[in-house]
Amino acid sequence: MSCLRTKIRRLSAYRHQLLSRPGLGWLGRWLDQPACWAVQRRKVAQGVALGLLTGLLPGPPKRLATLLLALCLRVNLPAALLATLYSNPLTILPLYFLAYSCGLLLLGDPAAGTMSQPPSWEALPLEQWALQLAHWLLSLGWPLLLGLLVMGLGLALCGYVLVMLGWRCAVVRNWKNRKAARGSC
Repeated sequence: MSCLRTKIRRLSAYRHQLLSRPGLGWLGRWLDQPACWAVQRRKVAQGVALGLLTGLLPGPPKRLATLLLALCLRVNLPAALLATLYSNPLTILPLYFLAYSCGLLLLGDPAAGTMSQPPSWEALPLEQWALQLAHWLLSLGWPLLLGLLVMGLGLALCGYVLVMLGWRCAVVRNWKNRKAARGSC
């Protein structure tokens, strides 16, 4: 835990350099809130939970949503942004399939675990393929939405609990090591 804490503290120490970058000037006064950079157990756990929840959003909007929600909720911003990295172009399709299957199971659909085939991109021009892809995604509808919500909340809860327990274990271990080093009983 101390390695992660050290990295987060190092990143938060350079926040003024980060804020002076050209694209972030308009967010400067919100990004400079000390609460968003605090390395405290609850703030980091809440940041991880937020990052795991918003990590299921597709593409670049997940980082923007994470940034805005972290600023509004005043959770640890680096932890929230780092926690979104579990979903990437390699993992997003299996995560979405799992969410879709979960949604089908929760809705009581007998076709749980099956998904219609996405449109083939080889046989169509790009515009038609994009249109068919949008229709295919819309056909997934409620099962996917419900599955994403349940998975996101489940991941957020697990992340929060694991950070709180891990932090607590690290504090207790450090306390016992200090006590043993002093020679106390």
